[in-house]
Amino acid sequence: MDSRLQIPLLPVSATWVAPIAAAVMLIVLSVLFGRIPLRYNLRNLVVRWLTTSLTGVAFILVIGLLTIMLAFVRGMYKLTESSGKPTNLILLSAGTTDEAFSTLAFSDSGDIENQPGIARDEGNRPLCSKETYLVVNQPIPNSESGRPKQRFVQVRGVEDALISGAVHGVELHPGGSWFSAAGVQAGELTSEGVAGESVIEAVVGEGVAREFARDPDTRDLPSVKRLQRLDVGDTMRLGGRLWRIVGVMKSAGSTFDSEVWALRSLVAPLFGKNTYTSLVLRAENVRAARGLKKFFNDEFKKAAVQAQLETEYFASLSKTNEQFLYAIVGVAAIMAVGGAFGVTNTMLAAVAQRSKDIGVLRMLGYSRWQVQLCFLVESLLIALAGGAIGCALGFLVDGVTATSIVGSGQGGGKTVILKLVVDTDIVLRCMSLSVIMGLIGGLYPALTTLRLRPLEILR
Repeated sequence: MDSRLQIPLLPVSATWVAPIAAAVMLIVLSVLFGRIPLRYNLRNLVVRWLTTSLTGVAFILVIGLLTIMLAFVRGMYKLTESSGKPTNLILLSAGTTDEAFSTLAFSDSGDIENQPGIARDEGNRPLCSKETYLVVNQPIPNSESGRPKQRFVQVRGVEDALISGAVHGVELHPGGSWFSAAGVQAGELTSEGVAGESVIEAVVGEGVAREFARDPDTRDLPSVKRLQRLDVGDTMRLGGRLWRIVGVMKSAGSTFDSEVWALRSLVAPLFGKNTYTSLVLRAENVRAARGLKKFFNDEFKKAAVQAQLETEYFASLSKTNEQFLYAIVGVAAIMAVGGAFGVTNTMLAAVAQRSKDIGVLRMLGYSRWQVQLCFLVESLLIALAGGAIGCALGFLVDGVTATSIVGSGQGGGKTVILKLVVDTDIVLRCMSLSVIMGLIGGLYPALTTLRLRPLEILR
């Protein structure tokens, strides 16, 4: 993937510091050499408080919205970046790029998991997670007006929970446990002493637990009131069956936060996909992982598989992030042009209203460039103030959860629950855009002062 597209992941660059530094330098030069006191500019902004406020609000809205949009994309990149491990290898059926469409025959796994280079646990078992990944359409009972009537839930069936947890590095909150070898619990006795329906044991991601806690049927549970999420012992309905949560995954900022895990032999037939969709292998080290990838793709002939490093697989899901990023760049360009025109209009009006002031300044001996710099400084002051407030408002969404889709751009995708991230890089980019808008918007009005003749103005 072209690293130039990963805007939210780039380190802080001098490119984005330069416009802010240039604006500050212009203001400092105006104070040191412009001779027109800075308090004159500030007084004019206060006196024209209405036009100043309207222009500032435009900056605040543009920069605030841009900060939020970039925070969303940054959160998506961070999510996919955190989901893969460099020592893990994911095997899909040949020709597929998303595990939702992959189908692996059962006979394939034995030949795959015993290859040299695959790590083993303390019991000398190969660290191979055999999985069936499904996306389930779940109706939301008693959904309130204006709220969705259904959701798409990601279910991952695994054969050995301990092995899968070790492969993916998933840990549970205290008090939770992985589901049992049977994967079910006996139903509670009815008043007549008859056992009710069996309950499927599930381990859920923290994001899913919080999402389910918003449902009308669960929001009054004690665990929801205490933790703002479902917890161990709570139940939910999915696929026509009752599920009991036996463990909640610790939030690690990965796609697994948005999944429900259960025993594969139960969930695969329940949802009509009784095959593996992926095998995830933990290699002994990064070098071994790359060697296994080459072996499975070039030399392994017993099954038609396609191997990817897990980091590569999740990076491929960033195609959706790129689409969001392209859209944001387009929207930002349109907003910037509109904002620059707004500033230009305001500053032109300021030049017209203060033509006599300009004439007096020229008669007092101030040069053209000093008067021009005076108006440009006012525009930059509005841009800096509006941009700073916009970034501050956008920063309020830092850590807020949102639901989105990551996908490879070829029809597959995962519904994920992510956290918006506002970092220094985003703030610098947004402030730079604000300064550029102020500079462009204030440059033309400042140049118009060249055409004003002091004596004609004062007549």
